[in-house]
Amino acid sequence: MPQPWPWMSLLLALLASPAQAAISGVALSNDATHVTYEFQHTGTPTFRRAYIDVDRNAGTGYAQGGIGAEYLMENTALYKHLGGGWSWQFVATVPHTVTGSTARWTVARADLGETATPNDADLVFQIEPPMETSAKATHVYSGGPASGTTTWYSASTATIANPERGFYRYTNDCGTTDFSATTLKGYRETQKITQVICVFYLGEFKNSPISQAQLDRFQRQANIVRSAGLKMILRFAYTTSETGDDASPSRVAAHLDQLAPYLSANSDVIAVVQTGFVGAWGEWYYTQNFGNAGVVSSADWNNRKAVVDKLLSVLPASRMVQLRTPKLKRTMYGTAALTASQAYNGSAVARIGHHNDCFLAGPTDWGTYENTSVEYPYLSAETAYLPMGGETCNVNPPRSDCATALNEMALFHYSYMNEDYHASVVSGWTSGGCRPEIDRRLGYRFSLVSATLPTSASRGGALALSIALKNEGWAAPYNPRNVELVLRHTSSGAVYRLPLAGDPRRWAPGTNVTLSQSVTLPAGMATGTYALLLNLPDPATALNTRPEYAIQLANANVWETSTGFNSLQRTVNVQ
Repeated sequence: MPQPWPWMSLLLALLASPAQAAISGVALSNDATHVTYEFQHTGTPTFRRAYIDVDRNAGTGYAQGGIGAEYLMENTALYKHLGGGWSWQFVATVPHTVTGSTARWTVARADLGETATPNDADLVFQIEPPMETSAKATHVYSGGPASGTTTWYSASTATIANPERGFYRYTNDCGTTDFSATTLKGYRETQKITQVICVFYLGEFKNSPISQAQLDRFQRQANIVRSAGLKMILRFAYTTSETGDDASPSRVAAHLDQLAPYLSANSDVIAVVQTGFVGAWGEWYYTQNFGNAGVVSSADWNNRKAVVDKLLSVLPASRMVQLRTPKLKRTMYGTAALTASQAYNGSAVARIGHHNDCFLAGPTDWGTYENTSVEYPYLSAETAYLPMGGETCNVNPPRSDCATALNEMALFHYSYMNEDYHASVVSGWTSGGCRPEIDRRLGYRFSLVSATLPTSASRGGALALSIALKNEGWAAPYNPRNVELVLRHTSSGAVYRLPLAGDPRRWAPGTNVTLSQSVTLPAGMATGTYALLLNLPDPATALNTRPEYAIQLANANVWETSTGFNSLQRTVNVQ
């Protein structure tokens, strides 16, 4: 039967350049025979559209949003482009659903002429009225190993206590006052806060080795943090005075040798190390031994770099450090921003991130930046693969208000922020209405979109799966993280954890990822019905089975508090 011609699309195509504010949550997935496209929108539009460029050639097909679309879906109709301008031929009626603010299509790959060559497609989504058009999204086909039933999941807006992200607490000097396990556990359980900062001052040891009693104190602090289920943001320093009364380069190196076994033994509960050691508060400006108040000689720069290199050498390779300003890294390690191909390769540049301890405080954040036209794009690129965090230090409206805070936290991929300082700035985010969004989006925020899973499988055989997730946070995890499919017998409770190929550090903010592969079931597992779950545990042996250190997905009714598993709300019958 002939379908309504998309006349409104022709009109809309001639209008002004599209906006992107109303479309979000794009999710693209496929199995062996179908592709599924989903996006979220605001308002109640009459038309929902998907432009599909299956050859990924912007010079062919209908030009829209930077792609050349060979196909158009408008509501329940699929059209093929006939060439030239606005010229379309009806192909088929396609399943199209709208649930709340989520639009979804499932269409046969054959209807799109899709043969897995070039194995991907570009898409642009659109709604009207009013007309809003998304940015270009790319769907890389999984190859279609999974067959079975697809389950779709609803995202949650709840604040989640996930490891190595979010607000942190700073309540005392870590080198003089022991943490309280009860207090720390309360942060996680009642405030959804999973990190504390440990600023460990070594002022009394500027001219001597660190005492065993103080090394024991550091070990005790790490043990308390571990028992409470939190992690530390760690910094060592010598002074809080602007006289910069710190230690000599040789003494810093000797202290790092002493600290090396403690850093190694406790790296599981160290989220990241702020480089510290140099100057007042370990912030590298006021210093008596490394060039003072911005007057830094070549010899001083060499000594500064030696501190960073030494810290990297004694810290396990799985952990990163942070420098206080972009200038520090650019001067010591080169001005080129870290690239995707360099990320996580173990080099110095791939392990040195950034922290800003005067976030939003002024035009340069009190000297954090020298030239924002250069350092802003540099920092934005770097922090896609490196840890970024910090604290505010004074009220500075309108820069310290919600609009700029949200913009720059997103731009620089912030993973953490100080809850306790500056209190007036943080409370201003609450009164300004943006605190809930900051709570949700600091760091990573993964949620399930869909899962295509079989209903039956054989012992010793393959179980093919396709699981789509999205990251709605401002960053990705910066430390290694495992991904596992879990099968749990519904009667005996026997658990099998099967590793999946996937690196959550590469699950970039604002993007979707599909885990599409086959896993081999153990030949000796019992027959019966198994619940299917997804697990993202901490790789450290001491933390691997602790639910406090696993990642909770931002979906309703999937998290298991007792295990740290995320239910896929599916079962499989194993024969």
